Amino acid sequence: MHSSDELASVFAAYNETSDRMMESYRQLQSEVSRLRDQLRQKDEQLERKNRLAALGEMAAGMAHEIRNPLAGIQLYASLLERDLSDQEELLTWAQKISTGVRNLDSIVCDILAFTHDQICNKKQIHLRDILHQVLDYVQPQHELGGVEIDVVGVGAEVVIQADENMLIRVFLNLIRNAIDATGSQGRVAVSAEPYDQEPGYQVRIRVADTGGGIKPDVMERMFNPFFTTKDTGTGLGLAIVHRLVECQGGVIEASNNEIGGATFTLLFP
Repeated sequence: MHSSDELASVFAAYNETSDRMMESYRQLQSEVSRLRDQLRQKDEQLERKNRLAALGEMAAGMAHEIRNPLAGIQLYASLLERDLSDQEELLTWAQKISTGVRNLDSIVCDILAFTHDQICNKKQIHLRDILHQVLDYVQPQHELGGVEIDVVGVGAEVVIQADENMLIRVFLNLIRNAIDATGSQGRVAVSAEPYDQEPGYQVRIRVADTGGGIKPDVMERMFNPFFTTKDTGTGLGLAIVHRLVECQGGVIEASNNEIGGATFTLLFP
């Protein structure tokens, strides 16, 4: 009888050890899968950086070459406007030339902003203060379209280490895009919260809209330079946003909401 009890104890210990080993194995599999996903994401980020670096060198060279003749065209167009000030029809044509040149120069500025090395001057920033500045800039746009912008989800305690000017440009671009996406009577909501699910990041920020969402083919390319679905624009807005966020040690991703619309999620250290 005594030997039977000992044998039962041995089997129980064996089963317990087997269960622990199986649980350890499952945890190890889960960790390996997580690390593989991280490695794949890092490989994709590195590949993107290499592509953008090569594209940036080419674009910067082209931008400088374009800007030189543009300056001459702008000069002569200005002289024409002066000399044609008393000839209304001809003056209109000269003004259209000047407007076209300014639009081209704006494109060149965007290209140079995208290709130049970014110097990031980080400091402690209250996110809500930045958003209030951005809302002042976009107020005419969202009021004209009847779009509601909600930043209640960003508390006064949300603080991040970031470059103030870069951060303003990031949210100005994202909120303007969200306003365009929602159309008339839409809604844009900005929220922020502490984040500890991934090492190295402390704050998660979301910019969500009630628009039509992002098509799958657009989702794959939306951060690529010179890609746009709009009739006007350089296609550099989101590419610049991506670069500015990355420069500050953050990441940005886009996704569609289950109830419609899209959300841009930013993680910052």
